[in-house]
Amino acid sequence: MPAHDDAAPRPDLTALQDEVLDWFAVHGRDLPWRDPDCPPWGVLVSEIMLQQTPVVRVLPRWRAWMERWPTPADLAAAPTADVLTAWDRLGYPRRALRLQEAARAIVERHGGEVPADPAALRALPGIGEYTAAAVSSFAFGIPETVVDTNVRRVLARALRGEGLPGRTLTRAEMVAAHAALPADEHRANRWNAAVMELGALVCTARSPACDRCPIRARCAWVAAGSPAPEVAPRGQAWAGTDRQVRGAVMAAVREHGRVPRGGLREAVDGTGRLGAHTPDDAQWERAVSGLLGDGLLVTHDDGALAFPA
Repeated sequence: MPAHDDAAPRPDLTALQDEVLDWFAVHGRDLPWRDPDCPPWGVLVSEIMLQQTPVVRVLPRWRAWMERWPTPADLAAAPTADVLTAWDRLGYPRRALRLQEAARAIVERHGGEVPADPAALRALPGIGEYTAAAVSSFAFGIPETVVDTNVRRVLARALRGEGLPGRTLTRAEMVAAHAALPADEHRANRWNAAVMELGALVCTARSPACDRCPIRARCAWVAAGSPAPEVAPRGQAWAGTDRQVRGAVMAAVREHGRVPRGGLREAVDGTGRLGAHTPDDAQWERAVSGLLGDGLLVTHDDGALAFPA
């Protein structure tokens, strides 16, 4: 959604924008994908890696990834097994497959150059509304309205007085986020990054640092006494889940290259990824079947599990 030009921001929004942008100029993190010299491909890679994964875990993997596959063509030509191995412990490894699929589409449809047009970005495999808007804004200076979990939380508190936004993004939220976007293109792109950063560093879900917030005096949630949210923050359950078992199976295959089906439990135990959890037969089967179904593993003729070639 492009920056609006039908009306100037309301005065209260202008002041809020100024305060957030001033804060970001001082406190924004120096991240490599924010470097003006970072290619659009680097921005796209960062956006895929950062989905549901904190910056501290992404940074070393992003640097290694960009050194190994600095262009879409490099990743498109890479063996899928190498891609999944390099993804390592970033989690949600289907993102690695989607990123390689997007790289191949960029090579086939756009001559190996990441397209600037949001519609062309959305047409790439695995690229949704948020990622397309973020790449357009951060890589090409096209001020799309960028709304992630952090942005939703900041705007819910500051503008609507809600402790947390609902589970799913609504049309009303997008309209409000669009209305909050500065009309000036440069400010709009900075605003996208700044609001996201404010949500990541200060206006967090569980322990917001309101005493350090640049818009505390304008925040509707603070003015209302910071009432408890109607929607509790999502938990981060992990131990004993199918996700934990899937991750442990992937780690075993990453370590050994191929794992005999009959030796899977022993190989997984060797990774130490399950801790005290002991999956039952049904959970092992769900994990392996799910990984095979997602295209993250293949079965060789001898029954061994491995990454796709």
